[in-house]
Amino acid sequence: MPRINLLPWRAAERKRRQQQFAVAAVASIGVACAVTGLLYLMVSGWIDKQNDKNQLLNTEIEQLDKQITEILALDQKKQKLLARMEIIDRLQRSRPEVVHLFDQLVRTLPDGVYLTSFKQTDRRLEFKGVAQSSTRVSVFMRNIDTSQWMKEPELEVVETRKDASQGSEFTLRASQIGVQLPGEGESKK
Repeated sequence: MPRINLLPWRAAERKRRQQQFAVAAVASIGVACAVTGLLYLMVSGWIDKQNDKNQLLNTEIEQLDKQITEILALDQKKQKLLARMEIIDRLQRSRPEVVHLFDQLVRTLPDGVYLTSFKQTDRRLEFKGVAQSSTRVSVFMRNIDTSQWMKEPELEVVETRKDASQGSEFTLRASQIGVQLPGEGESKK
């Protein structure tokens, strides 16, 4: 039987397989590097696009914040103007009240009662005067109570003078009734 030495063939085959493995390993590493590079480029592209979108959103948010600030400033100006308009409206409505008040004062003042001073503080009225008798002061109070422009008469002081012919000095307080627009009384409830 002939003897065949397979060692050189096995060594050559091993060398060929090692070369194929090395080529396959290098090719695999190359493909992996290429895929990783492509993935890196894709992800960095996505990140750049998202950063651009975020920057756009941030600039839009800044513009909207400026607009909100302007709107709030305009709203404050509007509230101030509305408050001024309300004050002007109240003053306009109260203009004829003074005329009505003095007209009503003349109508409610009975004979024998003379006013020496009249003072108004907001809606409170103070009358000081001289009456021929305390009954005439009572009539004055009843007239104020039935008046359309005055209410709640309160007598503070009635002093009879030393000389009975001069009458009595009195101090009287009352409240003024103002004109109310529809819905004005409802908001205070």
